Amino acid sequence: MTGSEEPPKSFRLAYVPGVTPAKWVKVWNERLPDVPLTLVQAAAAEVPGLLRAGEADVGLVRLPVDRTYFSAIPLYTETTVVIVPKDHLVTAVDEVTLADLGDEVLFHPLDDVFDWDGPPGEPAFERPATTPDAVELVAANVGLLVVPQSLARLYHRRDLTYRPVVDAPRSSVALSWPEEATTDLVEDFIGIVRGRTVNSTRGRTPAKAGAGQQGKPPEQGGARQKKPAGTKAGGSKAAGAKAAGAKGTGGKAAGRGGGGRAGSGGGKPAKRGKPRRSS
Repeated sequence: MTGSEEPPKSFRLAYVPGVTPAKWVKVWNERLPDVPLTLVQAAAAEVPGLLRAGEADVGLVRLPVDRTYFSAIPLYTETTVVIVPKDHLVTAVDEVTLADLGDEVLFHPLDDVFDWDGPPGEPAFERPATTPDAVELVAANVGLLVVPQSLARLYHRRDLTYRPVVDAPRSSVALSWPEEATTDLVEDFIGIVRGRTVNSTRGRTPAKAGAGQQGKPPEQGGARQKKPAGTKAGGSKAAGAKAAGAKGTGGKAAGRGGGGRAGSGGGKPAKRGKPRRSS
Protein backbone atom coordinates (compact mmCIF):
# COMPACT_ATOMS: atom_id res chain seq x y z
CA MET A 1 0.00 0.00 0.00
CA THR A 2 1.40 3.41 -0.94
CA GLY A 3 1.22 6.47 1.26
CA SER A 4 -1.49 8.02 -0.92
CA GLU A 5 -3.91 5.12 -0.43
CA GLU A 6 -6.38 5.26 2.45
CA PRO A 7 -7.12 2.18 4.54
CA PRO A 8 -10.63 0.77 4.06
CA LYS A 9 -13.35 2.33 6.19
CA SER A 10 -14.77 0.30 9.05
CA PHE A 11 -18.35 0.00 10.23
CA ARG A 12 -19.29 -0.55 13.88
CA LEU A 13 -22.48 -2.29 14.94
CA ALA A 14 -23.45 -2.18 18.60
CA TYR A 15 -26.02 -4.66 19.85
CA VAL A 16 -27.72 -5.54 23.11
CA PRO A 17 -27.68 -8.96 24.81
CA GLY A 18 -30.21 -11.36 23.34
CA VAL A 19 -29.96 -9.97 19.81
CA THR A 20 -28.19 -12.14 17.23
CA PRO A 21 -26.94 -10.05 14.28
CA ALA A 22 -25.11 -12.93 12.57
CA LYS A 23 -27.40 -13.15 9.51
CA TRP A 24 -27.00 -9.44 8.74
CA VAL A 25 -23.26 -9.56 9.33
CA LYS A 26 -22.99 -12.39 6.81
CA VAL A 27 -24.78 -10.40 4.12
CA TRP A 28 -22.63 -7.34 4.88
CA ASN A 29 -19.42 -9.33 4.44
CA GLU A 30 -20.67 -10.68 1.11
CA ARG A 31 -21.67 -7.27 -0.27
CA LEU A 32 -18.98 -5.07 1.26
CA PRO A 33 -15.91 -7.28 1.75
CA ASP A 34 -13.60 -4.25 1.73
CA VAL A 35 -15.36 -2.59 4.69
CA PRO A 36 -14.74 -4.50 7.94
CA LEU A 37 -17.75 -4.75 10.24
CA THR A 38 -16.93 -4.60 13.95
CA LEU A 39 -19.40 -5.92 16.51
CA VAL A 40 -19.72 -4.09 19.83
CA GLN A 41 -21.85 -5.84 22.47
CA ALA A 42 -23.08 -3.64 25.30
CA ALA A 43 -25.81 -3.50 27.91
CA ALA A 44 -29.15 -2.19 26.70
CA ALA A 45 -28.74 1.07 28.63
CA GLU A 46 -25.23 1.66 27.22
CA VAL A 47 -25.86 1.42 23.48
CA PRO A 48 -27.49 4.88 23.08
CA GLY A 49 -24.43 6.41 24.74
CA LEU A 50 -22.10 4.60 22.32
CA LEU A 51 -24.07 5.96 19.37
CA ARG A 52 -24.05 9.52 20.73
CA ALA A 53 -20.30 9.36 21.32
CA GLY A 54 -19.62 8.08 17.80
CA GLU A 55 -18.24 4.80 19.12
CA ALA A 56 -20.75 2.88 16.98
CA ASP A 57 -22.40 3.70 13.66
CA VAL A 58 -25.68 1.86 14.23
CA GLY A 59 -27.12 -0.16 17.06
CA LEU A 60 -29.56 -3.00 17.56
CA VAL A 61 -31.35 -1.62 20.59
CA ARG A 62 -34.38 -2.16 22.76
CA LEU A 63 -37.10 0.42 22.42
CA PRO A 64 -37.85 3.10 23.43
CA VAL A 65 -35.10 5.46 22.29
CA ASP A 66 -34.91 9.25 22.17
CA ARG A 67 -36.64 9.94 18.85
CA THR A 68 -35.63 13.59 18.92
CA TYR A 69 -32.03 12.47 18.35
CA PHE A 70 -32.18 8.91 16.98
CA SER A 71 -33.80 7.37 13.96
CA ALA A 72 -35.18 3.90 14.58
CA ILE A 73 -36.60 1.07 12.49
CA PRO A 74 -38.58 -1.44 14.61
CA LEU A 75 -37.64 -5.01 13.70
CA TYR A 76 -39.57 -7.37 15.97
CA THR A 77 -41.25 -7.72 19.38
CA GLU A 78 -40.30 -10.52 21.74
CA THR A 79 -42.40 -12.82 23.87
CA THR A 80 -42.02 -12.18 27.60
CA VAL A 81 -41.31 -15.18 29.84
CA VAL A 82 -40.72 -15.96 33.50
CA ILE A 83 -37.61 -17.95 34.39
CA VAL A 84 -38.26 -20.58 37.06
CA PRO A 85 -36.53 -23.66 38.51
CA LYS A 86 -37.47 -26.86 36.70
CA ASP A 87 -39.31 -28.21 39.76
CA HIS A 88 -41.43 -25.07 40.23
CA LEU A 89 -45.23 -25.30 40.14
CA VAL A 90 -45.33 -22.92 37.16
CA THR A 91 -43.92 -25.67 34.96
CA ALA A 92 -47.25 -27.53 35.23
CA VAL A 93 -48.91 -25.02 32.86
CA ASP A 94 -48.10 -23.77 29.36
CA GLU A 95 -48.40 -20.06 30.18
CA VAL A 96 -49.10 -17.75 33.12
CA THR A 97 -50.36 -14.25 33.90
CA LEU A 98 -48.89 -11.62 36.17
CA ALA A 99 -51.65 -12.38 38.65
CA ASP A 100 -50.39 -15.98 38.83
CA LEU A 101 -47.03 -14.59 39.96
CA GLY A 102 -48.49 -12.23 42.53
CA ASP A 103 -47.29 -14.25 45.54
CA GLU A 104 -43.83 -14.98 44.10
CA VAL A 105 -40.64 -13.04 44.76
CA LEU A 106 -39.75 -11.43 41.43
CA PHE A 107 -36.33 -9.96 40.81
CA HIS A 108 -36.05 -6.52 39.24
CA PRO A 109 -32.36 -6.17 38.27
CA LEU A 110 -30.82 -2.76 37.70
CA ASP A 111 -30.44 -3.52 33.99
CA ASP A 112 -34.08 -4.65 33.61
CA VAL A 113 -35.24 -3.91 30.06
CA PHE A 114 -38.87 -3.42 31.12
CA ASP A 115 -40.13 -0.02 32.21
CA TRP A 116 -42.44 -1.23 34.94
CA ASP A 117 -44.93 1.20 36.43
CA GLY A 118 -44.93 -1.14 39.38
CA PRO A 119 -42.94 -4.40 39.33
CA PRO A 120 -45.27 -7.39 39.83
CA GLY A 121 -44.91 -9.97 42.60
CA GLU A 122 -43.26 -9.63 45.98
CA PRO A 123 -40.15 -7.39 45.93
CA ALA A 124 -36.81 -9.04 46.57
CA PHE A 125 -34.71 -7.96 49.55
CA GLU A 126 -32.14 -6.46 47.19
CA ARG A 127 -32.07 -5.65 43.50
CA PRO A 128 -29.48 -7.70 41.58
CA ALA A 129 -26.99 -5.62 39.60
CA THR A 130 -27.45 -7.50 36.33
CA THR A 131 -29.78 -9.97 34.67
CA PRO A 132 -27.17 -12.79 34.85
CA ASP A 133 -26.94 -12.18 38.61
CA ALA A 134 -30.72 -12.48 38.88
CA VAL A 135 -30.65 -15.74 36.92
CA GLU A 136 -28.17 -17.15 39.45
CA LEU A 137 -30.57 -16.26 42.26
CA VAL A 138 -33.44 -17.98 40.46
CA ALA A 139 -31.28 -21.12 40.25
CA ALA A 140 -30.79 -20.84 44.01
CA ASN A 141 -34.61 -20.95 44.49
CA VAL A 142 -34.67 -17.44 45.91
CA GLY A 143 -37.19 -15.98 43.44
CA LEU A 144 -38.27 -15.70 39.81
CA LEU A 145 -37.33 -13.41 36.93
CA VAL A 146 -39.39 -11.94 34.07
CA VAL A 147 -37.37 -11.27 30.90
CA PRO A 148 -37.65 -11.24 27.08
CA GLN A 149 -37.43 -14.77 25.71
CA SER A 150 -34.08 -14.13 24.01
CA LEU A 151 -32.49 -13.39 27.40
CA ALA A 152 -33.94 -16.58 28.87
CA ARG A 153 -32.27 -18.47 26.03
CA LEU A 154 -29.02 -16.53 26.33
CA TYR A 155 -28.66 -17.27 30.06
CA HIS A 156 -30.08 -20.78 29.87
CA ARG A 157 -29.16 -23.30 32.57
CA ARG A 158 -30.02 -26.98 32.76
CA ASP A 159 -31.75 -26.54 36.10
CA LEU A 160 -33.98 -23.70 34.85
CA THR A 161 -36.83 -23.34 32.38
CA TYR A 162 -39.35 -20.66 31.44
CA ARG A 163 -42.99 -20.06 30.58
CA PRO A 164 -44.67 -17.22 28.60
CA VAL A 165 -46.33 -14.45 30.60
CA VAL A 166 -49.28 -13.49 28.42
CA ASP A 167 -50.11 -10.05 29.90
CA ALA A 168 -46.61 -8.78 30.70
CA PRO A 169 -44.97 -5.86 28.88
CA ARG A 170 -43.03 -6.80 25.77
CA SER A 171 -39.65 -5.67 24.54
CA SER A 172 -39.20 -4.52 20.93
CA VAL A 173 -35.87 -4.56 19.12
CA ALA A 174 -35.02 -1.85 16.59
CA LEU A 175 -32.17 -0.68 14.39
CA SER A 176 -31.19 2.80 15.56
CA TRP A 177 -28.61 5.47 14.71
CA PRO A 178 -28.14 9.24 15.18
CA GLU A 179 -30.36 10.93 12.60
CA GLU A 180 -27.68 13.47 11.70
CA ALA A 181 -25.16 10.68 11.03
CA THR A 182 -27.02 8.87 8.26
CA THR A 183 -24.05 7.98 6.07
CA ASP A 184 -23.90 5.85 2.92
CA LEU A 185 -22.68 2.90 4.98
CA VAL A 186 -25.60 3.34 7.37
CA GLU A 187 -27.95 3.26 4.37
CA ASP A 188 -26.23 0.09 3.18
CA PHE A 189 -26.87 -1.60 6.51
CA ILE A 190 -30.49 -0.40 6.56
CA GLY A 191 -30.96 -2.02 3.16
CA ILE A 192 -29.53 -5.30 4.44
CA VAL A 193 -31.75 -5.33 7.53
CA ARG A 194 -34.80 -4.55 5.42
CA GLY A 195 -33.98 -7.36 3.01
CA ARG A 196 -33.27 -5.26 -0.06
CA THR A 197 -31.38 -6.87 -2.89
CA VAL A 198 -27.93 -5.69 -3.85
CA ASN A 199 -29.35 -3.83 -6.88
CA SER A 200 -31.99 -1.93 -4.94
CA THR A 201 -31.67 1.86 -4.75
CA ARG A 202 -29.88 2.69 -1.52
CA GLY A 203 -32.04 4.43 1.04
CA ARG A 204 -35.28 4.02 -0.86
CA THR A 205 -37.87 1.31 -1.19
CA PRO A 206 -37.43 -0.55 -4.50
CA ALA A 207 -39.98 0.52 -7.12
CA LYS A 208 -42.73 -1.95 -7.97
CA ALA A 209 -42.55 -3.68 -11.32
CA GLY A 210 -44.25 -1.69 -14.06
CA ALA A 211 -44.56 1.43 -11.91
CA GLY A 212 -42.29 3.39 -14.25
CA GLN A 213 -44.79 3.23 -17.13
CA GLN A 214 -47.26 5.39 -15.23
CA GLY A 215 -44.98 8.37 -15.41
CA LYS A 216 -44.15 8.18 -19.14
CA PRO A 217 -44.98 11.24 -21.22
CA PRO A 218 -47.63 10.79 -23.96
CA GLU A 219 -45.06 10.62 -26.75
CA GLN A 220 -43.37 7.61 -25.07
CA GLY A 221 -46.20 5.64 -23.57
CA GLY A 222 -49.26 6.99 -25.40
CA ALA A 223 -49.07 4.49 -28.26
CA ARG A 224 -49.45 1.63 -25.80
CA GLN A 225 -52.00 3.25 -23.53
CA LYS A 226 -54.48 4.42 -26.22
CA LYS A 227 -55.64 2.01 -28.92
CA PRO A 228 -56.59 3.35 -32.39
CA ALA A 229 -60.31 3.45 -33.07
CA GLY A 230 -59.91 0.84 -35.83
CA THR A 231 -58.71 -1.86 -33.47
CA LYS A 232 -62.21 -2.71 -32.25
CA ALA A 233 -64.28 -5.43 -33.92
CA GLY A 234 -65.48 -4.20 -37.32
CA GLY A 235 -63.33 -1.12 -37.04
CA SER A 236 -61.13 -2.06 -40.01
CA LYS A 237 -64.17 -2.48 -42.26
CA ALA A 238 -65.53 0.90 -41.27
CA ALA A 239 -62.18 2.52 -41.89
CA GLY A 240 -62.02 0.88 -45.35
CA ALA A 241 -65.46 2.15 -46.25
CA LYS A 242 -64.57 5.67 -45.27
CA ALA A 243 -61.38 5.48 -47.30
CA ALA A 244 -63.26 4.27 -50.37
CA GLY A 245 -65.80 7.06 -50.01
CA ALA A 246 -63.10 9.65 -49.94
CA LYS A 247 -61.83 8.70 -53.44
CA GLY A 248 -64.53 10.39 -55.40
CA THR A 249 -68.30 10.60 -55.28
CA GLY A 250 -68.81 7.20 -53.59
CA GLY A 251 -68.24 3.50 -54.11
CA LYS A 252 -71.32 2.94 -56.33
CA ALA A 253 -70.69 5.97 -58.52
CA ALA A 254 -67.11 4.92 -59.06
CA GLY A 255 -68.29 1.51 -60.33
CA ARG A 256 -70.73 3.00 -62.82
CA GLY A 257 -68.13 5.39 -64.18
CA GLY A 258 -65.93 2.55 -65.44
CA GLY A 259 -63.58 2.53 -62.44
CA GLY A 260 -63.65 -1.28 -62.63
CA ARG A 261 -61.65 -1.26 -65.90
CA ALA A 262 -58.60 0.06 -64.08
CA GLY A 263 -58.96 -2.25 -61.10
CA SER A 264 -59.38 -5.66 -62.84
CA GLY A 265 -58.19 -5.36 -66.42
CA GLY A 266 -61.40 -3.93 -67.93
CA GLY A 267 -64.00 -5.97 -65.99
CA LYS A 268 -66.07 -8.85 -67.56
CA PRO A 269 -66.73 -8.26 -71.37
CA ALA A 270 -69.46 -10.97 -71.56
CA LYS A 271 -71.88 -8.88 -69.49
CA ARG A 272 -71.51 -5.91 -71.82
CA GLY A 273 -72.30 -7.94 -74.99
CA LYS A 274 -75.66 -9.39 -73.91
CA PRO A 275 -77.87 -6.38 -74.84
CA ARG A 276 -76.56 -6.43 -78.47
CA ARG A 277 -77.60 -10.10 -78.97
CA SER A 278 -81.20 -9.46 -77.85
CA SER A 279 -81.72 -6.72 -80.46
